[in-house]
Amino acid sequence: MACTASKTPFLRAIATRGFAAQASPKVASAKVNELQVTTLPNQTIVASIDGNSPLSHVSIAYRAGSRNESYEKQGTTHVLRAGAALSNANSTGFGVIVNVKATGGDLSVLSDRESIAYNVELKRDELPTGLKYLQDVATKQSFRPWELKDSVYRIKDDLARVPSVARAVDLLHQAAFYRGLGNSVFCAKRNVGKLSPEDLHSFVSNYLTADRAVVVGVGVDHELLCGYSKQLQLEGKSSPNTPSKYNASQLRVDKSGDLATVAIATQGASLANQKEAIAFAVLRNVAGCGPIVPYGSPSAALDKVVDAALQKPYQFNTLNVSYSDNGLFGFVLQANASEVGKAVDAAVKALKSGSVSQGDVDRAKAQLKVNIFEQLGTSTGRFEDLVAQAVRGEISGKSELIAAVDAISVADVNAAAKKVASGKWSIGAVGNLANVPHVNDLN
Repeated sequence: MACTASKTPFLRAIATRGFAAQASPKVASAKVNELQVTTLPNQTIVASIDGNSPLSHVSIAYRAGSRNESYEKQGTTHVLRAGAALSNANSTGFGVIVNVKATGGDLSVLSDRESIAYNVELKRDELPTGLKYLQDVATKQSFRPWELKDSVYRIKDDLARVPSVARAVDLLHQAAFYRGLGNSVFCAKRNVGKLSPEDLHSFVSNYLTADRAVVVGVGVDHELLCGYSKQLQLEGKSSPNTPSKYNASQLRVDKSGDLATVAIATQGASLANQKEAIAFAVLRNVAGCGPIVPYGSPSAALDKVVDAALQKPYQFNTLNVSYSDNGLFGFVLQANASEVGKAVDAAVKALKSGSVSQGDVDRAKAQLKVNIFEQLGTSTGRFEDLVAQAVRGEISGKSELIAAVDAISVADVNAAAKKVASGKWSIGAVGNLANVPHVNDLN
């Protein structure tokens, strides 16, 4: 199928609609490597970094995720994610796939508890095609019953492929928050094939609104992106999210086998308090994020404690997630079922010690800054970080992020460590759980 997007007319239409009201044309900014942010009159946020890159990344994202689903409609965002390439009001699903692939580009949809993002990646000179079909899938949804029925098989396949680590973390969220942030990012089995086009249209109209939308680009001219964003015709205004309260609890799914996968956490930091959130990010590096050198020995305190308690191969990582109104801090462990209990006890005991040294903090801050530089060192990394920041409503450049990390003191990290030490624990576990402690054993 031939590409029907016409490059010059499409770009000219964007410029006409987006800038017709301006008194005079602006000279293109020479600061192509700098972050530029604009808030449109309808409250949509537009953020971009040009960089003169030959590769362009553009996202239309919304501050709405599984936390916004009602109990009866749990799985709505999973269905939206699975059905993104179906037919819409302007083009068929076949047309979307064939025309984007003809440019060598890639169209993807990602969703989590607080956001859903429609992304396109392609060569800069193919932007007209990419932007056209990105607009179609992100703003012109048309849920046809026969196509939704066909997507059931993909959803079932997604559920069958969920790794045990992801399942344990999902159970942890359900145990810690019940509703809101506790809603699973996967479709509830009872709702597979049961969500109607009306259910999906209702979610889109209520939450995929202008005030929750962000348009992000890397390798795109900012004025072009602003003009494109204005002609998306995003409308509507939604009510704020209902806060999610932390509750210490547990969810366990027993299965046969030799492995146990356990996710354990207590209340962490929310993004509403940036300083505390960064302190928890530093604390995660203090506790340990695995070997620094591939196949090397663990060097951080928590890594060493877990390694000493286990003889057989295992997978371990510190967990730190921050949301708009709450957070979790703990760890995820997958190990032999006969050994996992003592490793869990040792790790929780180590986290309850509640103090860190100046040397630990200096090392952790250096590692965190390296992670930031690595993330922002590629166009893909810059794009992913910019989308994440735009979705949470606070956008900072690399220099601001590094300065924020430098401003964290030992006292800030110790305050975070003490919050963890005094917190109540929640557990999400799946596998052979005969030796996994219960939540009452830890609190």
